[in-house]
Amino acid sequence: METQKFSYDNSIVRAFLYATIIFGFIGFTFGLTAALMLFYPELPEFFFGTDDTTIKSLASGNIQGLINTHGAFGFGRIRMLHTNTVIFAFVCNIVYVGVYYSTQRLLKTRMYSDTLSWIHFWTWQFMIVATFITFFMGINTSKEYAEHEWPIDILIAFSWIIFGVNMILTISKRRVRHLYVAIWFYLGTWVAVAMLHIFNNLEVPLSFTGWKSYSAYAGAKDAIVQWWYGHNAVAFVLTTPVLGLMYYFLPKAADRPVFSYKLSIIHFWSLIFVYIWAGPHHLQYTALPAWAQAVGTGFSIMLIAPSWGGMLNGLLTLRGAWDKVRENPILKFFVVAVTCYGMATFEGPLLATKNINKIGHFTDWVIGHVHLGALGWNGFMAFGVIYYLVPIMWRTKMWSVKLANWHFWLGTLGIIFYAVPMYISGFTQGLMWKQFNPDGTLLWKNWLDTVTAIIPYFKMRFVGGLFYISGAILMIVNVIATVRQGSFQKEVPAEAPALANIGNKRKEGEGFHLWLERMPLLLTVLSLFTISIGSMVEIIPTLTLKKSVPTISAVKPYSPLELEGRDIYIREGCNACHSQMIRPFRDEITRFNGKNGQYSKAGEFIYDRPFLWGSKRTGPDLHREGGKNPSSWHYKHMYNPRSTSAGSIMPRYPWLIATNLDRSKMVDKMKLMKNTFDVPYTKAQIDSADKWADNQSAKIVKDIFSEANDLKEAYAKRPQGELEKKEIVALISYLQRLGTDIKTTEIKTASNN
Repeated sequence: METQKFSYDNSIVRAFLYATIIFGFIGFTFGLTAALMLFYPELPEFFFGTDDTTIKSLASGNIQGLINTHGAFGFGRIRMLHTNTVIFAFVCNIVYVGVYYSTQRLLKTRMYSDTLSWIHFWTWQFMIVATFITFFMGINTSKEYAEHEWPIDILIAFSWIIFGVNMILTISKRRVRHLYVAIWFYLGTWVAVAMLHIFNNLEVPLSFTGWKSYSAYAGAKDAIVQWWYGHNAVAFVLTTPVLGLMYYFLPKAADRPVFSYKLSIIHFWSLIFVYIWAGPHHLQYTALPAWAQAVGTGFSIMLIAPSWGGMLNGLLTLRGAWDKVRENPILKFFVVAVTCYGMATFEGPLLATKNINKIGHFTDWVIGHVHLGALGWNGFMAFGVIYYLVPIMWRTKMWSVKLANWHFWLGTLGIIFYAVPMYISGFTQGLMWKQFNPDGTLLWKNWLDTVTAIIPYFKMRFVGGLFYISGAILMIVNVIATVRQGSFQKEVPAEAPALANIGNKRKEGEGFHLWLERMPLLLTVLSLFTISIGSMVEIIPTLTLKKSVPTISAVKPYSPLELEGRDIYIREGCNACHSQMIRPFRDEITRFNGKNGQYSKAGEFIYDRPFLWGSKRTGPDLHREGGKNPSSWHYKHMYNPRSTSAGSIMPRYPWLIATNLDRSKMVDKMKLMKNTFDVPYTKAQIDSADKWADNQSAKIVKDIFSEANDLKEAYAKRPQGELEKKEIVALISYLQRLGTDIKTTEIKTASNN
């Protein structure tokens, strides 16, 4: 058979590799900044200015500089910048590095289209930059790992489709008959992420000339769709494609074949089938239907088997090659990465069980768990791939093996100093929250008691981050030096015989899966079907059955001012630290009782687009916040939390007090809610929205002045009606509304009306 000559395209691999390194460092820096702000909330004041004489500042002695940032460097925005940069810019880019490099060599062909490769590259990097700009500006949806607003969601979908089309067309012109296991994981990832991204990000723009949109789902329905997406973003962005990299690069670096072909088959199909069901375990004891919670727990426990099957397949590939691990830093990174994968995928199912979830959920335990996977599994796999590829692509030896080893040990120390303190912090939080005195009162009633107890662990976590980013800096130095001493090979010549056409029918003695591996279209369709089963069983009943979310007659839509205040709450990323979900536990009902001592009901959230149940309690839950504190307290608390709550680690929000509320889209928001989502606003309410907002803001300001003489005196020197126009009043209106619709004495639902 005629041998065909062709070349592999290394230039696209190089581009994604550089993007991985650059954005990885930025993502680590955002994370380190967020970690610092959790025990030094005055960081923005240090850089931009403050009126607090107890705090040193680089700026002049006033707070105007901080006000002028309009919250761009607030914790909520930094946190979502960190998570999105690490997921979409660091991990996704290293996945593209691995896919573009390994696919060409596994299929013995160049990528189908260089043009499509570069369109994919530039659209993805443009998306990342657009994300930075919009998040700094406060343009976000608040949905975890999916905070992008609708234009960026469309760009992500477009870029992902281009990537998939190029990959599938490359497979169609391959010169190798059977698809290697890494390709299965790439295909499964592509179909799963496309489905997850599109369905979770169905939203209705307020206008096609602006950035604001509202989720197509509300309340409990939005919660199950979001965590179906959120958990499986971890599954199909942070896990399955990285497993594809493991199956290619680990055997290459060890110069050993994969331990078990049969185990890889079981690993792939069982993993993509089981993983998709596990999302509801993030919503244990919440207002989600109990059957969905039970399904999430059951399938999460089942996940141990396929996950550990993959881990063992990776580690046992090194049989007979462990002597190389001592000498080769690449293999060191891979071994620790796969071990962290195994640890995280054992811990995740444990956290999904109800007995452990009621202690661990909303605590730092979950943060430690997530970062064991992110820093260990994703980060170390990425570092190993980078160290493997750079010497090969630049045709030289690694500049310094010693520096790579230093990176490994600094990174490992970073993981330990990050994860272990977060575990201790999480256990401390979960147990302190639940402790009672003999007389039935909470032992730690003041929330700040539980916060100050864990500050030392926050500091240790920061030290761990310093170790980790120091190792990354050593890698950057090593890569630059290696590149400078080498010579990059843009086109790599190769040759292989053309693939003979033998038809699609199974041959005698050919196993089913072996046959399936030469049927890429069928393999892709079967992957989609396998992934879709769990999605349909969990999502469709929840979205279509009205009984899954019983209505409560007392729950009314938000007023126009409250709707604006809720959007400000979302803009500032408040749900990064505060939950809005009181679970049916004695300690939570006692602690967060407010005016109405009840746990949260699904029917209370029917007008919440998006839901704001949260996943972490750095601050207390706010679902019963309405009426719990006077409006003047909220004013002072937002201006300087430490003036009302000594020892608070909440940052300041003075720009809310200085900035006038933009009401220009207030009526349009009400019309959208009524016309698109059937929210029962009357025509009279919409027509009188401005007057309604004026009356409510005037009432709040009247309360503030009657409660706080110092504020009354301060505003007496200013133009009358000035405070009523500020954003702070809208936010206070929203906070004072939370949880006040239902009463302790009677709850009328659809079933007892």
